[in-house]
Amino acid sequence: MSQVEKTRDGASRRDVLRIGAGAGGLVIAFSLAGRSEAATGAVGPAKINTYVRIAPDGVVTIIGKNPEVGQGIKTSLPMIIAEELDVDWKDVRVEQADNDPVAYGRQIAGGSTATPLHWDELRRVGAAGRAMIVAAAAKDWGVPAGECTTASGVVSHARTRKRATYGALAAKAAAMPAPADLTLLPLKDAKDYKIIGKFTGQVDNLKIVTGQPLFGIDTRLPGMLYATFLKAPVFGAKVASADLAAALAVKGVRKAFVVEGGTELTGLLPGVAVVADSWWAAMKGREKLNVQWAAHPTSAQSTESFDARAAELSKTKPQQTLRSDGDAASAMKAAAKVVEAAYVYPFISHANLEPQNCTAHFKDGKMEMWAPTQLPEPGRQLVAKTLGIAPEDITVHLIRGGGGFGRRLTNDPMVEAAWIAREAGAPVKLLWTREDDMRHDFYRPGGYHYLRAGLDAGGAVTAWENHFVTFGDKEQISVASMAPTEFPARFVPNYRYDTSLMPLGFPTGPLRAPRSNALSWVAHSFIDELAHAAGADQVAFRLKLLGDAEKVGEDPAVYEAGRMRGVLAEVAKRAGWGRKLPARSGLGCAFHYSHRGYFAEVIEVAVADDGAVKVVKAWAVGDVGRQIVNPAGADNQVQGSVLDGISSALTQEITFENGAVVQGNFTDYPLMRIGDSAPVDVHFLITDNLPTGLGEPALPPAPPALCNAIFAATGVRIRKLPIDTALLKKA
Repeated sequence: MSQVEKTRDGASRRDVLRIGAGAGGLVIAFSLAGRSEAATGAVGPAKINTYVRIAPDGVVTIIGKNPEVGQGIKTSLPMIIAEELDVDWKDVRVEQADNDPVAYGRQIAGGSTATPLHWDELRRVGAAGRAMIVAAAAKDWGVPAGECTTASGVVSHARTRKRATYGALAAKAAAMPAPADLTLLPLKDAKDYKIIGKFTGQVDNLKIVTGQPLFGIDTRLPGMLYATFLKAPVFGAKVASADLAAALAVKGVRKAFVVEGGTELTGLLPGVAVVADSWWAAMKGREKLNVQWAAHPTSAQSTESFDARAAELSKTKPQQTLRSDGDAASAMKAAAKVVEAAYVYPFISHANLEPQNCTAHFKDGKMEMWAPTQLPEPGRQLVAKTLGIAPEDITVHLIRGGGGFGRRLTNDPMVEAAWIAREAGAPVKLLWTREDDMRHDFYRPGGYHYLRAGLDAGGAVTAWENHFVTFGDKEQISVASMAPTEFPARFVPNYRYDTSLMPLGFPTGPLRAPRSNALSWVAHSFIDELAHAAGADQVAFRLKLLGDAEKVGEDPAVYEAGRMRGVLAEVAKRAGWGRKLPARSGLGCAFHYSHRGYFAEVIEVAVADDGAVKVVKAWAVGDVGRQIVNPAGADNQVQGSVLDGISSALTQEITFENGAVVQGNFTDYPLMRIGDSAPVDVHFLITDNLPTGLGEPALPPAPPALCNAIFAATGVRIRKLPIDTALLKKA
């Protein structure tokens, strides 16, 4: 919806209220287009504000502003609006918004940000709509608005016994002035919630289970062609030659052409496009291209070279010291016991079940796109910059994505589809193969940690050193980095964190709980080693390390130790910590703070004599504030996160040879299958803190809890991922 709407007489009318406008802020813009409907007596849904339309029959349509990639936000954000609007959920219909930063502000699926960014604002959107409807009723009845009450989409006035449905009042309400200050609107007390906090199925569930067209891969347009785009095995390598004539000779192929591309890995890379009447024909044409690729410097890089260089750097003076508390070296010398270990984790792929795709149509100088993207506005800007089109001439329809996990934050499929559609002169759907998807990902980067810690005679951690060998030039690549405040910094009196860097020619990007998904495994596996060295119980040792303070550190990096102790104690209780288990079975625990959420988890495993690991059950306890918006979605997110973390630790690894990715499909990059999954018991501690997100913070404790359970079952310490089950065979 546009910020400026046109009335029937052609006059411009700007939305009357906006809150939080600016970079990264949520825009609450009240669109008053309903006035023209009211003035002319038009029958149909009336716009109460940018997010809400109410039909005469009382059906309420609420716009889901953010992209939906399986995290349930298309359901939970409208639930917040509907609660304060005071309507019944059965009367609500949800529509996916298009990309529109003027109307909706920043639209993003990522960082577990949707709930914390929108909790207050969307409640006020609903409350504002309710206030306008009440104002319309009060004016109609000649009574004070403060005497009117609402419930289930009905306004009532007790003294006069008058009542009216929202549907009957909607057109008049749309003509009322929006509240001058949303922050002054009364909001419901949590005890009065009828929608928020109730188990609610996702609004797309029926379409999903019945296989109806819903995802980007399902998009169909009249006259649409299909495209494939072949890029070099070595990222960024240019096309030296290609047999375009052979591709064009394939029946059904319409066009085949070289795309020069650029050098920016997040943009349009060099490659060869084939456009055809069907995707099958496009792929057949692609097979005939016989592309020769130009040499590229990244071809000298490999997993083997990274491993060797990291080992060299571990024996030399670190390149940088990023944190130094106390005197770690002296404390180490004075320690009663010193523990050393090296931990290595691999690059991994997002491996979305729906491969990357995008549909685009370029006509009359304007681009229209159907994109399953997590970050639509940067995608629009990338297309505009690359193709030389004004951003306002690009329309992006947000289509549900079959998994995101951070991969769809990068919009290379969008710019590829746009470029190909412009050249093709027709609507084009670009669809990647599974191999394209896995070999041209933006990977969770690997890393190498060389650790030492000192324990005093009482088993307390007195010193901690971490030489982190990671990737970057002059500074760490963002998603390959570790913050100086990363746990257990601030909890160990003598703490030193050093780093050394290696160059990297492969693209990296956020993957569910970026950084934390790997750093948690390192820290909490090593903590388990220290607990064992101290002869201490795993849970008791961790509680001792957290200490007695409620909060540690200063804003904005404060760590609420009290909240973490709470979830750790609760998960131990729920899992029956300390109970006797069969031989080669074990319990492992871990905790981690990320994305504003505090989570502790326990995993029980049984390890077969041949080394096979069976996860028996997992327990997860989280503290994400005072309110769970949709418990059904929340349970789904936590269960999925835990299983996702377990799967990554057990089987997932991307390796490189001669500058190219080795793995290409689920045959050599296996994901957890349904038969290998385990029940996950989910519980939330409700605390007096603002609600936060749930898409990511439950994942990081899972890999270390799994590996710690394996140690408890077998005595074998896992210091390299993925887990080599050959090491776990019974002697």
